[in-house]
Amino acid sequence: MNGLLSRTATALLLCLALIALPVASQAATLVRVTGFGSNPGALNMWAYVPDNLPPGSPAVVALHGCTQSASAYHTNSGWRKFADQHGFALIYPEATTAPTNCFQWFQEGDIRRGQGEALSIAQMVAYATSTYRLDPARISITGLSAGGAMTAVMIATYPELFHAASIVAGLPYRCSPPAATYTCMLGPVSKSPADWGSLVRAAYAGYTGPRPKVAIWQGQADYTVNKANGDELRDQFTNVLGLPTTPASTASLPGGTTMETYGTGALRYYKIAGMGHGTPVDPGGAADQCGTAGAYFLDTICSAYHDTRFFDLAGGTGPGPDPDPTPTPTPTPPLGCFTASNYAHTQAGRAHQSGGYAYANGSNQPMGLWNTFVITTLRQTGPNHYEVGTC
Repeated sequence: MNGLLSRTATALLLCLALIALPVASQAATLVRVTGFGSNPGALNMWAYVPDNLPPGSPAVVALHGCTQSASAYHTNSGWRKFADQHGFALIYPEATTAPTNCFQWFQEGDIRRGQGEALSIAQMVAYATSTYRLDPARISITGLSAGGAMTAVMIATYPELFHAASIVAGLPYRCSPPAATYTCMLGPVSKSPADWGSLVRAAYAGYTGPRPKVAIWQGQADYTVNKANGDELRDQFTNVLGLPTTPASTASLPGGTTMETYGTGALRYYKIAGMGHGTPVDPGGAADQCGTAGAYFLDTICSAYHDTRFFDLAGGTGPGPDPDPTPTPTPTPPLGCFTASNYAHTQAGRAHQSGGYAYANGSNQPMGLWNTFVITTLRQTGPNHYEVGTC
């Protein structure tokens, strides 16, 4: 009997000890946030805050593309991996405009400081910074397609809120309006760097503080947002940042990616050969891999890995295994040189037309209107690969 009582008492003490132990916190999940502000753009707000995130942590605002959702972008883009690994919050604005859920980067009432969707996103940043006790000096922003165009809107209208930005398959600020949306996406709209830069400076007149550094990602086979928009974005933000429009160096990265670095690194331009329209991901378990491939998530290179380092979110790891910049190679001499009307180029198989505009085969560079009056010189640099220029 004494032995039975002793064993019973021991079991009871063990049960009480287990009850007294702290319960492990549940894994962080993506949660819907309400009441973050007046929300004139009628956006949804979602947040992902890793467990035990300390005060003063950074955050990334991530904007999905058309037909996507905050949840889909969180699940597939790869950002969660690095938020957990390096300790930063993720804020996901979500568009609600039917039927495609596109951010309204082309509507006057949504791209001005203090109005519409731009103000809604700024309110999310302010709410998250206060509620999650984030470091307001380390908030960065990224976005795909319409979300990329809206990223350009945000760093133009609210530059004081962001440390850095990454624009993926996006468009320059104020490409539309006044130009039509399809013109911006297919054209592109061509302006001088100074003219592009003036549009950004006018978005917050009188602002003299620091500007966010900028990364640009552009697939070189993107037929949804013409790849030349990457060049226009480069021209816009090199001008805003006071940088030359020619790269200081180039480097080769995985997935057929060429990274151009401008100035001392305040602007990076990633060109991905053969990639269409989407966020670059690279599924796998390696340190520089992330994401899930699918519609508009394209298996090439983990852009979130490189942006995490560009945003200065990887602690003391520096730029990671990015290779040292190498000099730009000497251009290959042209295999042939052809000067003709844009119509004649398409008939000869050197170019193709879309929406009334002509584009060089291979490089897909815009040539202007598709007719017999516009004359263009094309250089052949490879099999069925032509570039606009002089010979």
